[in-house]
Order: sequence, then C-alpha cells, then structure tokens
Amino acid sequence: MTPVLLAGATAGLGLLLLLAVLAPPRPGAGATLARLDLERSQRRAHATAVRINPRLAAGAPWIRDLGQRTGSILRTFGLELAQLRADLAILGRPLDTHLAVTVLAGVGGLVAPLLVSAVLAVLGIEVGASVPLLGALALAALAGAMPSMVVRSQAAERRRDFRHVVGSFLDLVAMSLAGGRGVPEALQGAAELSDGWAMVRIRNALVGARLRGETPWTALGELGAELRVDELRDLAAALALVAEDGAKVRDSLSARAGSMRRRELAESEGKAGEASQSMLVAQLLLCAGFLVFLIYPAMVTVLTGL
Repeated sequence: MTPVLLAGATAGLGLLLLLAVLAPPRPGAGATLARLDLERSQRRAHATAVRINPRLAAGAPWIRDLGQRTGSILRTFGLELAQLRADLAILGRPLDTHLAVTVLAGVGGLVAPLLVSAVLAVLGIEVGASVPLLGALALAALAGAMPSMVVRSQAAERRRDFRHVVGSFLDLVAMSLAGGRGVPEALQGAAELSDGWAMVRIRNALVGARLRGETPWTALGELGAELRVDELRDLAAALALVAEDGAKVRDSLSARAGSMRRRELAESEGKAGEASQSMLVAQLLLCAGFLVFLIYPAMVTVLTGL
C-alpha cells in the first residue's frame, strides 16, 4: 500500500508542476512590476559577480536556461528565496547557476538508487519495491538541499569577514573626515584604499550611486539589504541622520567602529571557548576509552572464572 501511495503522490506532484509550466497563472500588475525589479537586481548582481569572477561569464547556456526556468516555476508558486539570494549575492554567484546545480543534484539523487536497484535486479539480488523508491526520495531531497547548505555556510563566513571590513572602513572614513573631507569624499576615498572583495563591493556601490545621482548612504543601505549585513544598513541609517554635521559623523562612526570591534572580540572569545570545550570532550572520551581498554581484560578474566 505504501509504494502505491508514494507513487500516486509523486505522479500528482509531477502533474502539478507540468500544469504550472504549461499553463502558468497570469500575474497581476503589481506582481509584474515586482518581477521586473527583481530581474533588474538579478542582472546587476550577475554583472557584479562576473566582475568579481570572470569565469562565471563562460558558463554553459543550457545551465543558465535551466536555472531561469526553475526560478520562473518557483516564482509561480510564490517562492522568492530571499535568504538564498542574499547568500549568493555575498558569494558573488548567480542564482540561475545555483538553481540548475540544485535541480541536477536532486535528479542525480533520485536516479542513483533506482539504477542501483536495477543493477541488483540484473544480478539476481531481490530488493523490495519500496526500498529503492524511499531511498530515491530521501537521497533526492538530501542531494537537492546540499548545495544550499554549502552556500549558507560559506555565506555566513563571508558575512563575518564583511563585518570586519566594515569596521575598518568606518575607521578610515572617520580619519578622512578628521582631515577635512566631506562625507561623500571620505566614503569614496576610504573605499579606494583596498582591493579586497568586500571593499570592492562597497566601492562599486558608491560608484553606482554617484552615476545614478543617489546619496552614498542610500547605496550602502541597498547593499546591506542585498547582502543582509545589518551593520552596513545601520551605517547607512546613521549617515542619513547625521550627514549634515561632520563632527557628529566622526563621533558616530568612531563609536560604531569601537562597538563592532568589541563584538568581534566577544565572538572570537566565544569561539575559542567552544573549541576548548570540544577539546575537553575529546580528551574525556579518550580517557574513557583508555579505562575501558585497561578494565576489559580483568573483567573478562573475572567473568570467565565465574
């Protein structure tokens, strides 16, 4: 009964996806405008990713087409994948390629157990029908989720690095303001002092804001919202409030940089404490194993004598 139910559920899901592809619902005007804004931000993020890693421009066209079709299907069901977009944006990777890799990994995980069961059947080894089907579904879910899990882990590491760069950026801006520069000139000058990936993202955002006629703190706020870096959004909000008074800007930036350094120090101390606890647990397990190694012969001798 279980294989029949699983097969029916799989067939129903396939029919639903086929219906969504062949006859998608007509979106409203608001949804169309939101889709256009999203596509524009995606093109901007892809252009930035290509500048960071030129090899992305040489990807296979069918992979990008598969990713675009997958993204269209997900948007049809109302899935915008905001967190995944932010993670890929900070890594400098296009969403279409990631979705294509996810689909291919899921299909590979779905097919692999079925191929193994077919080979076993050819060899004369009987396997129940439910085992390959359940294994295929479980492996497909795991393989499909693995790329996103890897991206989330890498994005968390990059956000930590970006926060560290933002703290240094604040110190550089404060020093430039102390030298008599205005806020826009101080921001641009501080962003040009390094060619690291995080500083390049900040510099590109500032250059784009100048070309579009926007304020620098607006561009920093948009970059913080795109990458989901709260420190950058807070910096943009602070600059928008106190940009008219240079002294207040210097004081605010210096205090914010000090607060970020103290938080980074606390996080580093917490990680060191976690590492110490992990080492302590490993040592306790090693001692327990050594005690078992010492006691086991005596226990065997006593039990054998009884």
